Amino acid sequence: MSSRPELQAPPEIFYDDTEARKYTSSSRIIEIQSILSERALELLALTDDGVPKLLLDIGCGSGLSGETLSENGHHWIGLDISQSMLNVAVEREVEGDLLLGDMGQGLGLRHHVIDGAISISAVQWLCNADKSSHNPRLRLKAFFGSLYRCLATGARAVFQLYPENIHQRELILTSAMRAGFSGGVVVDYPHSTKSRKEYLVLTCGPPSISTSVPKGKGEDGESCSDDDSSEDEENQTVCISDRHRPRKRQKISKRGKGREWVLKEEGTYEKQRKCCASRHKIHSSETKAPLLIIIWHCSWCSHIPFYISCLWRMACC
Repeated sequence: MSSRPELQAPPEIFYDDTEARKYTSSSRIIEIQSILSERALELLALTDDGVPKLLLDIGCGSGLSGETLSENGHHWIGLDISQSMLNVAVEREVEGDLLLGDMGQGLGLRHHVIDGAISISAVQWLCNADKSSHNPRLRLKAFFGSLYRCLATGARAVFQLYPENIHQRELILTSAMRAGFSGGVVVDYPHSTKSRKEYLVLTCGPPSISTSVPKGKGEDGESCSDDDSSEDEENQTVCISDRHRPRKRQKISKRGKGREWVLKEEGTYEKQRKCCASRHKIHSSETKAPLLIIIWHCSWCSHIPFYISCLWRMACC
């Protein structure tokens, strides 16, 4: 059986009462969640003005990542699909407000009220069709579309995720760009098998200098240089500055066809006229075939009436 939990069962089934308590009581899980949450909060790049921010924790689980937000003086709202996980969070008396819901159906929050959003190991669950009615592309579209609407202009969203393969990474990234986000993927420790972590860093609004994707950390904890992060195509930082916009259809003037179309048609007509004229010379000089046979030869092009009249005038002369 695969070790990836999203491949074993839907999240609301996999994280039952037993698994939720086991997950929350693990010291290793608590440490990892704290490190990932601190890094996600760092990538949010919130303004240091002393004013607490309202943040959204998507897939908050039992509130482990939310505790990091509270320790940094921020208010937060947690969303999770597992009732058992939220029950454990209530028992732990976390400071954030908790919501039970499926992020694949949209967030349902007011527009432009969230100052930032984080998610730890949750977004890749949307790539699986747990029910016959589930379509990963549509669920990602609903999620990123609703997230874009509830974020304030210029706010960031940081998702730590474990994509199963490069196709899953591209699916998530493309869905985010189509929703209107700008940003890309930041890879920490790209050359380490155990320490490698991927963060999808998105900015609500058009791309600019301030919305550039930060660099990932190297083995020594410092930012990776461009040379170090470009050795492997899959390990390098992926940066997409803007969403993929569909090409606009060219407008046709209300008066009708344009000048280029008219010139093109005139050129086509001229070629066909020369073609038929050359065939007429050949037939008139080399054969005395009846008029009907000459007309049949000229029927290869679309200008038969013109050449019938030419042949008739030659006969009269």
